[in-house]
Amino acid sequence: MTDTASPSSPVYGAVEAGGTKFVCAIGTGPDDVRALTRFPTTTPEETLARTVAFFQEQPERPVAVGVGSFGPVDPDPASPSYGFITRTPKPNWSGTDVAGVLRRALGVPVVFDTDVNAAGLGEHRWGAARGLDTFIYLTVGTGIGGGGLVGGQRLHGLVHPEMGHVFVPRAPGDDFAGHCPFHGTCLEGMASGPALQARWGRAGAELPPDHPAWEIEAHYLAYGLVNFIVTLSPQRIILGGGVMHQRQLFPMIRHRVRQILNGYVAHDALADGIDAYIVPPALGDRAGVLGALALAREAA
Repeated sequence: MTDTASPSSPVYGAVEAGGTKFVCAIGTGPDDVRALTRFPTTTPEETLARTVAFFQEQPERPVAVGVGSFGPVDPDPASPSYGFITRTPKPNWSGTDVAGVLRRALGVPVVFDTDVNAAGLGEHRWGAARGLDTFIYLTVGTGIGGGGLVGGQRLHGLVHPEMGHVFVPRAPGDDFAGHCPFHGTCLEGMASGPALQARWGRAGAELPPDHPAWEIEAHYLAYGLVNFIVTLSPQRIILGGGVMHQRQLFPMIRHRVRQILNGYVAHDALADGIDAYIVPPALGDRAGVLGALALAREAA
C-alpha cells in the first residue's frame, strides 16, 4: 500500500467534494498525507474559496489536483462544462464550475470525476480492489452512488452511472413513500441515510443493531447489488458511506444477494467466497480523498 516519496518528490492535491463536507489534502499517498482539512459544504463561493486557500497556504504547492465530487456532474474532458456540478438537488450548487475555479486559482491541471469513481480509484490503487480491473464502489450515505472500473477504465458514458436511482422491488408490507425528490422509491429514495431518517424518525446511527430497519435496508441494497452483478459482472463490490458503518449489514446483504440470485451466476465468489466479494473499503472513510489524490497522480 505504501508509495515512497522523497522530500523532493512532487506532491499532489486532493479534494473530496461532498454534499455535507469538503475534505482537502496534499501528499503522495496513504502513508504520505502532509496536510488535511475538513469543512462544511456551504455556498459554492465560500466553499471553493476555502478550498483554494488551503492549497495556497501550503509550503509545497501541488503539481496537479484531483477532485471527486458529489453530483450529478459533467466528467467529460471534451465538454465545455467539464468539471461542473450540473442539475443537483443540493441548493445553489447547480451549474457550479468546480474544476474551473480551482484550475484558474492554482494554475495547475485539475482532474475531475464523481466522488464514487474517485473512491473506487483509491481502492484500486491502495485498497480492496488492488489487482482487479472490473469492480463497483457503492457509497450509501447522504445519497447512494456507484462507480468503479470496468475493463480497467473508470465508468463513464453519456454522463456517469447513477446507480442509486435504479428501481428495486418493495420489501413485503413496506408502504414507505420514498425520499428521492426526483423518483420517490428508487434505491436512494428507499435506502439512503435521509431515507432511514424519514422512515424511522431517527438517524441510522441512532438505531440499534437489532432494529427492524436493517432487514429492510439489507433487502433494498441486496436487490440493487444483484442488478449491478447481472449487468456489469464485477469481480468485487465495495460498500462504503456512513450507513455502511453498521457492520451488521454486511452479512445480511450477502445472505439476501445469494437468496435473490438463487444460484444463477455460477461462481464461487457468489457462493462460499461471498464474504470476500461484498466488502467494506480497505481505506475506510479516507477512500474518497485518497481517490482524489490518485486522480491527481494520473494527471501529473
